[in-house]
Amino acid sequence: MSPAAWKLVGVMLLMMLTAGGVWKVQDWRYGKQLAEQAGLHQDDLDAISNAAAVQVRADQDKRLALEQRLSASEQNHYRKLSDEQKDQDRLRDRLATSDLRLSVLLDAGSAGSCSVPTGTEARGMVHGATRARLDPAHAQRIVAITDAGDRGLIALAACQDYVREVSRGVLEEAMIR
Repeated sequence: MSPAAWKLVGVMLLMMLTAGGVWKVQDWRYGKQLAEQAGLHQDDLDAISNAAAVQVRADQDKRLALEQRLSASEQNHYRKLSDEQKDQDRLRDRLATSDLRLSVLLDAGSAGSCSVPTGTEARGMVHGATRARLDPAHAQRIVAITDAGDRGLIALAACQDYVREVSRGVLEEAMIR
């Protein structure tokens, strides 16, 4: 081979080594950039994960608070219902033992034409008004009707409280978002 050919082979070999070295340097540089991007991506994923965990914790706290309010409302409803039941039981007992008598106020115009027996003790307490004593059995039925009505009103109030609490929780959640 001639010296010019050796020079050409040397130049070609030098170019190949240079190209390989440049290729390797480029590989290191791009590898470093990819590693930085992967690190930034991981940081973003960690931030998203932390935000989601905070949101889940906040939602769990809201749910717990709502459950506690509903539990307190239920206990309040139960207490009102049991108090009302005790009052009704006492009233029924007083009616049964003749300790208490129910009477009705009669219209002055219709009292003369009706043959309802009037109680003398009731007339003495209300001056000028004619009153008639109710039979204890009828009084018991009236108390039972009012008891059912009172229970219905207490249950309605409990339902309204429940709806208010749930609606308030939904509105609070909607306002936060």
